[in-house]
Amino acid sequence: MPPDTALPRPWRSLPAPALSPLRQAWLRRPGALTAGLRRLGDVRLTVRREAVEALTPGWAAEAGLPAGTPVWWREILMTVDGVPAVQACSFTPLRASLGVWKAMRGLGQRPLADILYRDPRIARGGFRFGRLRARCADGTWADAAAGEPILARHSVFTRLGQPLLVAEYFLPSFWRIAAQRWNGVD
Repeated sequence: MPPDTALPRPWRSLPAPALSPLRQAWLRRPGALTAGLRRLGDVRLTVRREAVEALTPGWAAEAGLPAGTPVWWREILMTVDGVPAVQACSFTPLRASLGVWKAMRGLGQRPLADILYRDPRIARGGFRFGRLRARCADGTWADAAAGEPILARHSVFTRLGQPLLVAEYFLPSFWRIAAQRWNGVD
């Protein structure tokens, strides 16, 4: 999922009000998403891609950075009991990935939550919400069929003045798992 593919247009400050309580709850869920997913089943994380990218104008606006800024871009897929559930991408300025956020580059198959929720110098901004559709069933969005809607959220974490944006995409198969196993208590 290159940066342009992963960018809903537009991002909003609130999720769509017509979404079900289940979807609202997961989109607004505070804390580490991985912890919530573990309550649904066995969670596995696979790194799909890590690369240097030039920040597109849409992502630059969301992160408060100039367009074209070189960033360290990381994409992962999380499965619950072997079923694709959430894809995520995260990025920070390339210089920050070699300094303030260098732990991001050494995570391997571990989630970002391993570094984001243990350091009191890290602050999380508010969520922004979006929706996109899988363009085609080519594996970009795991097993999503062409045209299927994908709900997303993102927030910006800041450490020592440097941003790290984390965007999470709830795949269609996630909502089936969540509907079967979620009891409304978090």
